[in-house]
Amino acid sequence: MSDPVILTEQQGACGIITLNRPKALNALDTETILAFNAALDQLEKEPGVKTVLVRGAGGKAFCAGGDMKFIYELGSAGNYAQQMEFFRQEYQLNQRIARFPKPYVSLLEGIVMGGGAGISVHGPHRVAGENFLFAMPETAIGFIPDVGATYFLPRLPGKLGAYLAMTGARLKCGDGVAFGIATAFIPVAQHEALIAKLASGEEAGAAIAGLAATPPEPELAKLKHFVDGCFGAATVSAVLEEIDEAGYGGLGFAMETYDLICTRSPLSVNLALKLVQMGSKLDLEDALRTEFRVVSHILQSPDFREGVRAVLVDKDHKPKWSFKEIEAVKPADIEPFFAPLPAGEADLNFVRTA
Repeated sequence: MSDPVILTEQQGACGIITLNRPKALNALDTETILAFNAALDQLEKEPGVKTVLVRGAGGKAFCAGGDMKFIYELGSAGNYAQQMEFFRQEYQLNQRIARFPKPYVSLLEGIVMGGGAGISVHGPHRVAGENFLFAMPETAIGFIPDVGATYFLPRLPGKLGAYLAMTGARLKCGDGVAFGIATAFIPVAQHEALIAKLASGEEAGAAIAGLAATPPEPELAKLKHFVDGCFGAATVSAVLEEIDEAGYGGLGFAMETYDLICTRSPLSVNLALKLVQMGSKLDLEDALRTEFRVVSHILQSPDFREGVRAVLVDKDHKPKWSFKEIEAVKPADIEPFFAPLPAGEADLNFVRTA
């Protein structure tokens, strides 16, 4: 028999959910999401559980995201309805975590990408270890930053959200804490001590504060002036012009960023910027509904199939995108991705809170 994809246990006043797919870097598939929800049901109802803590097995990853190869295979088999059901369940889980009635602590050891952000960033306590590595890398596979990224990326300092959405760039621990993606740094060696404090009934914020240490030196934070100066432009073409100008001004990081964006799906980069710009005016629920609409269209686009093929299936890393250049994408090309779905299809049946 295969190991359970989610482990649930109670240590004193702390309920612990462990993502248990270490060989898949704890990526989320439909089975994992359903089991995660069942674990939340159990721990929410248990009167002895004061705090819920979520962690990933294996040490390499908290959660590397949604299992996009699994989604790709569903599409290849013609199971579009099952693809959409995965995202419906995932987005419902993201919203439930944001409204969860008990303190929710994410223990972020290793990789936190895509769907891994969705099950951590929406909670109030996000504890990074020294090997924390964060990214929203979806534009590299012809997809979009989702799981509520439309809501949380615009609320990061300055224009960091647009930068992360368009580039898929990776942030290490120091920047994760500096920019508020993680709320505290506690070395991995002290993670069990944190669990012990929570098990004893100590309040989550106090327990974390008691073990928090000075995080590693941030790297991208030193370039915030570049990020804010370039990624506030209204269009992708204007962003690239700003980056190009910074590069001519002698900033090597600018040209690295320019080249990185040019490897991404031109369609996805344009959709990503549009979503970040819209998201500053949306609440979480409306952001997720918007993502659900866009995803419903992008799953049937050639860029998604080609991106997953190139990066995750054949791994040749030579995708042939539907647009050869980012500047070739016009507003009329992305408008159809925001078209309303048939009546009732976008009803995600979110958790209702008082």
